[in-house]
Amino acid sequence: MVSNLPKITIVTPSFNQGKYLEDTIISVLSQGYPNLEYIIIDGGSVDDSVSIIRKYEKQLAYWVSEKDDGLYHGLQKGFAKSTGEIMAWINADDMYHTKSLFLVAGIFEKFRQIHWIMGANTFFDESGHPFTFDDLAYAQRWSRSRLLLCDGQFIQQESVFWRRSLWHQAGGYIHQNQSLAADFELWIRFFRYQRLYTTSFMLGGFRFRTENQKSFNQRKEYLQQVAALKAEEKMGLDKGLHLSFCRLLIVLTKLIPKKKWRERLQARVLDLPPKIIFDRQAGLILGKR
Repeated sequence: MVSNLPKITIVTPSFNQGKYLEDTIISVLSQGYPNLEYIIIDGGSVDDSVSIIRKYEKQLAYWVSEKDDGLYHGLQKGFAKSTGEIMAWINADDMYHTKSLFLVAGIFEKFRQIHWIMGANTFFDESGHPFTFDDLAYAQRWSRSRLLLCDGQFIQQESVFWRRSLWHQAGGYIHQNQSLAADFELWIRFFRYQRLYTTSFMLGGFRFRTENQKSFNQRKEYLQQVAALKAEEKMGLDKGLHLSFCRLLIVLTKLIPKKKWRERLQARVLDLPPKIIFDRQAGLILGKR
């Protein structure tokens, strides 16, 4: 029954993404999740986006098409309309994997100590075919220390979900002064209050496009904003001494010849939380470090 499932709010900000928008909408609505609050904020598109949204408006909690100040302004407008216990956003060219919302609800219901999660890093090509990249050890496990030390690898926004209580604890807003890296700024604030737990399950994926993709075309500017945000946060974290010590220990662990021991020690140094995995007998469990 709906009453037994937590309400999940999904917000999709969009502007002239008619080529991909329907795939995104279908990936949300086809979940079949009965307690879904789906909100679409369109920035006044002049392509066929509005006609696509109208096809599904009876299944939407709210939608609007009007000029706004960009992606993060649209997100803020959407979350201001939201009431779900669990929150997330999916951009208008990205997609969720089948039944992922049921899995998210199950994780939050079973592990009450967990306040935000990230699924396995997955991606789609331009045609919508899913794929993965080979990852380095612990590439999909995160801590505050790893976020501030890491270069080039980031938390995958498309598969992140959080409790509304954490949203309010962290201020309840999307930063409007970060034109490209407001997602990274939000993760920094979340880490001040709660650990991020990751799972080997696929939740959502990022779509690679060959044209007009900000994350690719403006990657240099994005990395500059990320660097500035990390530098600011490091200043308030024991004046950076803790991170310097972690960096030194990571370097020293490379002297350990056995890979398994080396990776376990690195995970301990970075204070990475256990991963949510599937066990044949017990179902969802927190794996060993």
